Amino acid sequence: MGPSFHAFLLYLAALSWGRHHLVLAMTTEEKAKTRDQILEMFDHAYQNYMDHAYPADELMPLTCRGRVRGLEPSRGDVDDALGKFSLTLIDTMDTLAVLNKPVEFEEAVRRVLRDVRLDNDIVVSVFETNIRVLGGLLGGHSMALMLRDGGRYMPWYQDELLSMAKELGLRLLPAFNTSSGLPYPRINLKHGLHSPESRTGTETDTCTACAGTMILEFAALSRLSGEPVFEGHARRALDVLWEKRQRGSDLVGTVINIHNGDWVRRDSGVGAGIDSYYEYLMKAYILLGDSVYLERFNTHYTAIMKYISQPPLLLSVHMHNPTVSVRGWMDSLLAFFPGLQVLRGDLKPAIETHEMLYQVTKQHKFLPEAFTTEFRVHWGQHPLRPEFAESTYFLYKATGDPYYLQVGRSIVDSLNQHARVPCGFAAVQDVRTGRHEDRMDSFFLAEMFKYLYLLFSEKEQLLFDIDDYIFSTEAHLLPVTLSTMHPACQGNASAVHPTAEEDLFTHSCPSTQTLFPNNPAFAKTIRDRYKYLLGAGGVYHTTPVREFELPLHDTGMEPVEFLKSMGISLSSGGALSGGQPDSPSQKGVYRLKLIAELTHTPEEEVIEPLAVQIISPPFLGRVVLTAGPAKFGMDLTKNEHGVKGSVVKSAPYTACSAITNAEELQGRIALAVRGECMFASKARRLQEAGVAGVIFIDQGTDSSSEGTPLFQMVGDGGSTSEISVPLVFLFSKEGQVLLDALEEHSSVEVLLLPRNKQLGQDIKKKDRPLVMNVNVRLADEWDLQAGSSGQLGGGIATVELVLEPEEQREESQGLGSSSTASDPSTGAQAEPSDSQQPCAQPAP
Repeated sequence: MGPSFHAFLLYLAALSWGRHHLVLAMTTEEKAKTRDQILEMFDHAYQNYMDHAYPADELMPLTCRGRVRGLEPSRGDVDDALGKFSLTLIDTMDTLAVLNKPVEFEEAVRRVLRDVRLDNDIVVSVFETNIRVLGGLLGGHSMALMLRDGGRYMPWYQDELLSMAKELGLRLLPAFNTSSGLPYPRINLKHGLHSPESRTGTETDTCTACAGTMILEFAALSRLSGEPVFEGHARRALDVLWEKRQRGSDLVGTVINIHNGDWVRRDSGVGAGIDSYYEYLMKAYILLGDSVYLERFNTHYTAIMKYISQPPLLLSVHMHNPTVSVRGWMDSLLAFFPGLQVLRGDLKPAIETHEMLYQVTKQHKFLPEAFTTEFRVHWGQHPLRPEFAESTYFLYKATGDPYYLQVGRSIVDSLNQHARVPCGFAAVQDVRTGRHEDRMDSFFLAEMFKYLYLLFSEKEQLLFDIDDYIFSTEAHLLPVTLSTMHPACQGNASAVHPTAEEDLFTHSCPSTQTLFPNNPAFAKTIRDRYKYLLGAGGVYHTTPVREFELPLHDTGMEPVEFLKSMGISLSSGGALSGGQPDSPSQKGVYRLKLIAELTHTPEEEVIEPLAVQIISPPFLGRVVLTAGPAKFGMDLTKNEHGVKGSVVKSAPYTACSAITNAEELQGRIALAVRGECMFASKARRLQEAGVAGVIFIDQGTDSSSEGTPLFQMVGDGGSTSEISVPLVFLFSKEGQVLLDALEEHSSVEVLLLPRNKQLGQDIKKKDRPLVMNVNVRLADEWDLQAGSSGQLGGGIATVELVLEPEEQREESQGLGSSSTASDPSTGAQAEPSDSQQPCAQPAP
């Protein structure tokens, strides 16, 4: 390894430079106070897990008990992370060391060695078990070695956590037994894949991130244990994904067939389903020192910046036709990407995207699980994800800009104000309502508190040098010295494809002085362009505000404040004409030209509610359940009479595998529960079974249309044009009404239709109020001439306001001192009404 590589490993430390910024820096005392608060928050979460949940996998903070798989209602794929192996404790071990808690860390290690078993008869996610449990054991082992070698703690430790990691690795290895080398998505910890007792091994697909996020943990396990088999399998999976990339665009899809390598979903982005594949290519180079990974990352990164990055947005595209976006929303997992861009040295787009995410976060208190390109909520959940805090930490380490300390401070405040509950911290079910969900995922303790604590800490305040380690995608610490412990595994035959256009940072360590010479405020300069993102996705460009001194005696207010109270903003006279602003010292008669363009403001996405009306006796149409629509399938709003049919529960109820009661479902309306697979997958199977329609019912027991905003079910990224049956969604409380009716009566018939047709609530677009955006400025001489010649505004309505000095007011004929608006075409005056509220909005 050359000196440039060593410099790259210490990149975060090397980038920090003079902190001469416009944002007021935090004092040492303020940082210490925030750091202490973060420790208190961690203790609140961790101790409640230990008191109320351990040895269960996770804490349920609203009911103050542990989540044990099989004892709680299934949440679908989310539960695949739970393996009855005290997940939260293992995931949190190295956090204790980072937070300067060596005594608690040692106690946690002893508990894991004493209590945790890895041979449970349970089916788990290979991906989640790898990054959370195997990564947690390896991170714990790294911290135990660090403390033991320091001579003060854990002299008894003899690589016991590494032995557990090796055992778990061996239990995961059978997942790679496919013809392609891509791993199965699930495995039974006790019985493997193909045993009659395994209850898995029939899957055909996996996500790109699931297959491509094994190399750090498996390579670390190989190099620490001396067993190359782990690194070899993880590397082969990466080779397959690389070879299956679309050669024209150098992008990969989201879901791939594990047997033949065909792409199942061809949408390509940097969020859910792909995210950590890109992350692990870059970090595998840093951790293992193999330039093959860097070459691959650079090739992909060039494609990402060409097709996916549209600063400040990161939009998913079709891997075969990357010039077209495939969806109008982004998911919260892409919030990690600015941090990855920092590692690569591409700070400008990192700052831009991070600032966009921060604006969305400030609007909703948390980052919604998905949001549109207009920054409206698409999916309202927030399971306390740490990716935004992660990128905030990396940007602060790279720039030294105290602005990012203020961002971190806002994260701390939001968690305390909106997620803290007596038994820990609860996920937010919907950021629009603030309603909580009874879950506290292990990654909250594993990642969030690491990044927040490190953000407010100096290197000398830690037990070890943080730059000697690299973070896994779950923020577990792996030592960068692994690149020298053992040679890379042999047998990698994949060719290196260098990027067509290499930039300054393709192979070398970047520096901020090279990026932004003589500009210590470069980060602020970039951020300021995105400070005022509008709902329509544009950028708010501020204009200079012009004051004038003439008072309005009837209100006692200065003119600017009076106009602001009306929703009108004032700008300088030269803003539109190109002339120079008038002198602020001018007095006398002021003519204000009101340049008003009448337009509809961008409409919020309107979701037309549907209804499930129970029409069979004894209900006879009196029970009407509010339902949500789908973006695919039959459009019920265009069906005059709705769709009628008897209700039958699907078997299996999830409809995520072959339907076993197809004959019973023929021509009827199927009931299926949400979860375990995509809505579109369920719909395809049920349509093949011959159903007349599908009613999906939410999981859990406490969601309702009254307390949770309706949403539209979306597809799975592939074509949904073949789905033609009507699809509706009921929240759990409305769904329970239907289930109770089905249980009580032998036959239940329902009618699926738009709710407004049932209740006569037909809201038409023409009934929506017209909103007028108004801009006011002082007229100059050119305006007056252009106005008299009919040139001003180019067809835009022009309204003239005249503000008169005190001595001229007495000569006015009945106008008083109130401003009136005149229609320039008719001269008719509109008298102000006390009963009307101003509807004008401030213009940019």
